[in-house]
Amino acid sequence: MTLHRLAFYEPGHFHAALTLRDANPKLANDLHLYATAGPERDAFTDLVEHFNRRPAQPTQWRLHIHDGPNLQARLIADGHADAVILAGQNHHKLETIDRFTQAGLHVLADKPWLTDSRQLPFLDRVTTGPQLAMDIMTVRHSIMARLCHQVVNTPALFGGFDTNADPAIDIGSVHHLYKRVNGRPLRRPPWYYDIRIQGDGLVDVQSHMVEQAQWWVLGDAVGDFASDVILDHARRWTTPVPPDLFQDSTGLDAYPESIRQSVQDGALLYACNGEIRYRLRDIRVRQMTDWRAREPEGGGDLHSLTLRGRQINVIVRQGPDTGYRVELHLEPVAGADVETGLHSAIGQWQDRFPGLSVAPSDLGFRFVIPPGLDHRHEGHFPLVLNTFLTYLDRGQWPESLQARIRLRYTLLARALALALDGEE
Repeated sequence: MTLHRLAFYEPGHFHAALTLRDANPKLANDLHLYATAGPERDAFTDLVEHFNRRPAQPTQWRLHIHDGPNLQARLIADGHADAVILAGQNHHKLETIDRFTQAGLHVLADKPWLTDSRQLPFLDRVTTGPQLAMDIMTVRHSIMARLCHQVVNTPALFGGFDTNADPAIDIGSVHHLYKRVNGRPLRRPPWYYDIRIQGDGLVDVQSHMVEQAQWWVLGDAVGDFASDVILDHARRWTTPVPPDLFQDSTGLDAYPESIRQSVQDGALLYACNGEIRYRLRDIRVRQMTDWRAREPEGGGDLHSLTLRGRQINVIVRQGPDTGYRVELHLEPVAGADVETGLHSAIGQWQDRFPGLSVAPSDLGFRFVIPPGLDHRHEGHFPLVLNTFLTYLDRGQWPESLQARIRLRYTLLARALALALDGEE
C-alpha cells in the first residue's frame, strides 16, 4: 500500500494539529510544514511534539519545516505531498483550496471555507474537479449525533419529521473564547477576533449545524441550495471582549489596529453570535450559536438539540443540571406508544452501539451510553482525516459529499448577506 504524504499550509488553528492526534497506517510519518515563523507555527509544532512525547500511544511524526516567501508556490513545486491540510485564516480559504486542487493536490480544510459571499465563485470548481476537497466536519463522529441519526432513520420509532413544527430541528451551542483544549489553555491568534478574517457568528460554528441538519434530512442524497432551501431569517450580535480577556486568550496586551474600529467603551465588540432560520426540503430548521467569555470551572462548550418527530422528540441536554455531561432523551408525542418499538430498535442497534440501553427520565426515556462508545471531541479530528484518506485510497468520493459542501457554504453566505441587509 502506498502511504499518503501530507503537507500543512499555514496552520493558524489548533484543528490542524489535532488531525495528527492518533497515528494512521495510511500516512507516511514524514510531514511537511509550510508556514511562516511565529507563534502560530510554534503552537502547531508544540502540539505535534506533545503527541510524539506522550507516554501512552505516542505518535512518530517527523516534521520538515519550510519557511520563507512564496510558500503556496513552493509547496506545489516541491512535490513532497499528495494532500494538504488547511486550518487557519478563512477569508481566502476557498481561493487557496482552488489553487491547490488545480495543481493536482487533494485538500482537507477546516471550516469555515468563507467569511462572506465574495469567495463563492471558487466553490463550484473546488467541489466538481477530479481532486477531493473536503471540510473537517467532526460532529457526525460523536455518539450523540450518531444516535440521533439512528433514531431519525428508524421510521417506526421517529415517524418522520413533524413538518408542522417550527422548528422541527432546533440546534444551539454555547462556546467560550477562553478555554482549555487537550488539557491546556487555548491560545488564539489575534486575527481570530477580526471577523473579516475568521468569519462571524453566521459562518463559523454554523457550518457544523448545517452539516447536521443535512445529515438528518438529506442523508446521503444529493442536495442543492436553489431547489432544497428557503432562507427565512438571519441575524447576528456581539460579545464584548474586554482587554483582560483579549490578553488572556491571545497573549497581546493591546488590540491590533486592524480591529480597533470595533472597540467601543474600552471593549472589543466581537460579532461571533448568530441565528439562522430556514427550510430544508420543507423541514423547518433553527440554528443559534452563542459565545461567552470564559469556560466555567468543570464545564466546557454546551450543546442543545431538539428533533421533533411525529411519534417522538429527540432532545439533547447539557449544562450544570447534567454536570456538563451530554444526555440524550426521547420524549414520546402525546398519544404515541413507543416503548415496545424503542426496546426492539435498541436490540437491533447493538452491532453499532454495543451495550446501549435506556432508562426512564422526566421526558420519557434517556439513553444510557456505556463507557468507551464515544471519543472526546479532540479524538474526532483523526477520524475525519481517516475518512478523507479512505476516499483517496478508493480513488472516488460520493457526489453527495461535494453537493452537501456546496449547499452548506452557499447557505451560510446567503444568511450573512441577509443579516447584513437587516442591519442597514
